[in-house]
Amino acid sequence: MRLTILGGGGFRVPLVYGALLGDHAEGRVTHVTLYDADPGRLAAMARVLADQAAAAGVPDAPEVTATKDLDEALRGADFIFSAIRVGGLDGRATDERVALAEGVLGQETVGAGGIAYGLRTVPVAREIARRVARSAPDAWVINFTNPAGLVTEAMAEELGDRVIGICDSPVGLGRRIARLLGARPEEAWIDYVGLNHLGWVRGLHIGGRDELPRLLADTAALESFEEGRLFGAEWLRSLGAIPNEYLHYYYFNRETVRAYQEAEQTRGAFLRDQQRAFYAEAGRPGQPAGAALDAWDRTRAEREATYMAENREAAGAGDREESDLESGGYEKVALALMRAIARDERTTLILNVPNRTTLAVLDARAVIEVPCLVDANGAHPVAVDPLPYHAVGLVTSVKAVERAVLAAAAAGSRRDAVKAFALHPLVDSVAVARRLLDGYVQEHPGLAYLR
Repeated sequence: MRLTILGGGGFRVPLVYGALLGDHAEGRVTHVTLYDADPGRLAAMARVLADQAAAAGVPDAPEVTATKDLDEALRGADFIFSAIRVGGLDGRATDERVALAEGVLGQETVGAGGIAYGLRTVPVAREIARRVARSAPDAWVINFTNPAGLVTEAMAEELGDRVIGICDSPVGLGRRIARLLGARPEEAWIDYVGLNHLGWVRGLHIGGRDELPRLLADTAALESFEEGRLFGAEWLRSLGAIPNEYLHYYYFNRETVRAYQEAEQTRGAFLRDQQRAFYAEAGRPGQPAGAALDAWDRTRAEREATYMAENREAAGAGDREESDLESGGYEKVALALMRAIARDERTTLILNVPNRTTLAVLDARAVIEVPCLVDANGAHPVAVDPLPYHAVGLVTSVKAVERAVLAAAAAGSRRDAVKAFALHPLVDSVAVARRLLDGYVQEHPGLAYLR
C-alpha cells in the first residue's frame, strides 16, 4: 500500500512514520512519498525518518521517497495525507500579530487568525482536491490541514466522502477522562459532538453505563487533568459536559487575549523560530547517525510542553502533566482509519465528516466532528442526541463563518470575507472586521484575490 504525505517536510511527519514502523500486518504501507515545496525541509525530514527506521531495527521499513512534483506524488497513492501550511509559520505569526493589534484572538484555527488562515488555505486545498480527483481518483484523502473542518468541507466539494478530516484533540480528551474513571480508553464510548476545535464530551460510557456524572461530581478528580484545570470544576458542572480545550478561547476570551498580548512572543512566532533552528540542525551535512532524530525529539518535547501555555497561565492551571505530553494522537487515529478502510477492520473513531442527518441544526454537507463507524466504505457518522442550546449558538455561528470563508474563496469576494470576520463570536465589530481584512490583505500577497 502506498501513502503520500502532502506537506511531507512538516514537523509531524515522524509521528505518522513511527506508527507505520509498528505495523507489520498484511496490507500495511510499504512506500511513503513525501511532497513539499521546500527541498530543505524534505531533506531534513528524510534524515529523521531514516534515523527512525534504523533506531526501530525494522528491516522492511516503508521505503521513503521525496518530490516537489505534486502530480508525481499523487500517482499510485492509496492514501493521501494532506498536512499543508499555506504561508508557513511566518504566516501564522502574522495572523496572530494583526489580530492582537485589534484586541482580538489570532489563534490559527479560532477567531480572526483561523479565518485568515482559512482564506489563504481553501483555494489551495480546492486545487489539491481537483488534482487528486484527476491523478488518484481511487485514493482516500485524510486531512490534517487546519482549520481541519473548514478545509475538509472545501475538499469534499471535489472528493465527496473520500476525504475525511482528523484531529487529536477529542482523542486526547477522551483518553484523559477514561483514565480518570479507571477505564481503558479503547473500551469507552465517547459521546462527543461539535465542529473541529469546538466540541464537547457529553458522556463517557463504560459497559453501557454513562460514567461522566461520577466525574462531574468529584471536584478533586475534575481539577486533576488539563481541561479541568483550564475551565474549573464549577463551570464544567454548569455545562454538564467537558469542552474541547479550544473552547477556552471562547469561555475565557478576555483573559486569553490579554495573556497573548502580554506574552514575549506569540505561539506562531515561537514555533517559527523553533522550527527554523530544528531544520537547520537536522539538515546540516556530516552529522552522525541518529542526530536528526535526536533534534526532532528535543524540539517536539519543547513544543508539547509549551502548548497552550498562555491559556494555562490565564487559568492558573500550571504546567502540563507528563501524561498529556505523550504521543498517540494524529498518528494513531490516522493508522486506525487507514486499517479500517484498507482491511475492513471496522472501528469507531471521532472524525470530521459530512453531517448528513446527524445534527438537525446543520445541513447535510456541513462537516462536523462526531464518532463515526469506519469500514471499507469510509466513515459513517453515528446518531447523536441534539445539541444543547448553548452549543447550538456557537456551532451554528461558527459554521456560518466557515460558509462565508468558502464563499469568499470561491468568488474572490471581499464582501464575504468581511462577513466571515464580522460574524465570528470573537470579533465584536464590523468595523474591526474590515480593518482585520485590510491588515491581512496588506500582509499576505496570497489574499490579493479578494476584491
